[in-house]
Amino acid sequence: MLVKYVPQLVHKLKLEFPILSDPGQLFLEQLRVVFSLPNDLIEIYKDFGIDLERFNGDKSWRLPLPGQIIVDQYGVVKNVDFYTDHTQRPEPNEVLKLLKRL
Repeated sequence: MLVKYVPQLVHKLKLEFPILSDPGQLFLEQLRVVFSLPNDLIEIYKDFGIDLERFNGDKSWRLPLPGQIIVDQYGVVKNVDFYTDHTQRPEPNEVLKLLKRL
């Protein structure tokens, strides 16, 4: 997501934590948690009015895997969960338990 869209997302979702903007998805690429959409899925996204070229700022049509990285206040990674199936997501109550242990 481009930096210019972050404030809009934070406001819309009432987020109270920092959001990473990764133009070109270079950080996601280093973590190996980004994938390119196949052409048939790109067309479906376009039919729904989803314009990844605009939000990503490039023509790659790539998305991150759904998941999370929990980092403590010292920058130490405490938990990593990513899913290849987009219908699987971190369970919010489990995430809260992990965060409370920090």
